[in-house]
Amino acid sequence: MNKIYIAKDANIRLKEYLNDTGYCLEFVASEGIVDKAISNHPDVFLCKMGIEQNAPIFFAAKEDLGKDYPAEAAFNAACTGKYFIHNLNITNEKLLFAAKEMGMILVDVRQGYTKCSVVIVDETSLITYDEGIIKACSKFPDISVLRVAPGFVRLDGYDTGFIGGASGRVGKEIIFHGDLFGHPDFSAIVNFIEKRGLTCKWFPQFKLTDIGSIL
Repeated sequence: MNKIYIAKDANIRLKEYLNDTGYCLEFVASEGIVDKAISNHPDVFLCKMGIEQNAPIFFAAKEDLGKDYPAEAAFNAACTGKYFIHNLNITNEKLLFAAKEMGMILVDVRQGYTKCSVVIVDETSLITYDEGIIKACSKFPDISVLRVAPGFVRLDGYDTGFIGGASGRVGKEIIFHGDLFGHPDFSAIVNFIEKRGLTCKWFPQFKLTDIGSIL
């Protein structure tokens, strides 16, 4: 059975939805390793190297991370399968070596919280608010990026969360943890995803919330 990694404090509606679709849920939780606000975020502790459900996953050891930025973001790369997008100056050495061995194209960006900042739609399609990521990806003609407004995502302890951290691809569906309709670029996001043959799922019962991605 395929596994889905989510934060232990993800909303029950997401947990029930994923359970009903037949996935085995693995809940991420930690204490005292990274900042408390992101201590249960999967995209801090593991990196999925592609969009397919059976894509390799690399797990951070405790010594691979730190309580402050950039050490806590060493595994927070956005991997589409074809592209490995991260601030390569802070990428964990083991993870970077694996990406090169797998033949991924490396894209260097300034943003260390890259996966948090990016909704990976398919191998060459991304959604982000981050201008640095947009600029870096523009050097690759086959990458399509939808620019969206920053903010409108909850993250306890911070002024705002990240749209990438409030979402994830599961099979042929992009799932958003909360009410995507509350985002000002709702229509553009849904259209961008559906044009690529995928569907969207969101939960209107609560605010769009960053839980460190659905992986």
